[in-house]
This record gives sequence, C-alpha cells and structure tokens, in this order.
Amino acid sequence: MRPPRLNRLLVLEAQESVADGGGGFAGGWAAVGEIWAGIDARTGRARDEAGHPVSDVTLRIVVRAAPQGSSMRPVPGQRFRDGARIFAIRAVAERDADGRYLTCFTQEELVA
Repeated sequence: MRPPRLNRLLVLEAQESVADGGGGFAGGWAAVGEIWAGIDARTGRARDEAGHPVSDVTLRIVVRAAPQGSSMRPVPGQRFRDGARIFAIRAVAERDADGRYLTCFTQEELVA
C-alpha cells in the first residue's frame, strides 16, 4: 500500500464549555492543533431542507497516527477546519496494519 499524500494543513478542534456569565455554559470550539491530512471525497447527495437545496458530502480524511490518549489523535465528536470549511468527525479507524495512519470518516458541515 502506498503512503497517503498528506497535502492539506487542517486545524483539529474539540468542543469546550465556556461559562456564559449567567450561571450556565455555552458550547464552543477550541483548536487542539494543526495536522497534515489527505482528503478524499466519498459520497455526495443533494437534499431539500426547508425549501432550500442542501449538499451532503462525506469525506475520508487520512492523517498520521498519534498514540492512544494523545490530544492530537482525532476522535469522533471533534472536527477539522480548513478555513471556512468544517468537517465533523463521525468515526476513526486505523488505515494500515502497522497503525501508521488513521482514516477519519467525516461529513462536511455547511456554515450559514
């Protein structure tokens, strides 16, 4: 198996809770770090949401593996950011038997 082409610098983000000043918490996203990745579009479809066409695109994003428990190892519930583009991580699996790369199955989220 050929090594993947990691040619995109993405920002890995994790959800965080921030005090809202009124006794509650508001959700937000914090950058964990930058990671080189290869992006491969998998499937796409158009759907109608409230009378507007919406594009659903799933992508496979490959990154170098990091040890279990490392903050730089992507996990479901985190996301990647590429400028204004956001890719929500749905699942993560080892790409090769040696565990050198991870495949992140993602869905691109539209930002309004």
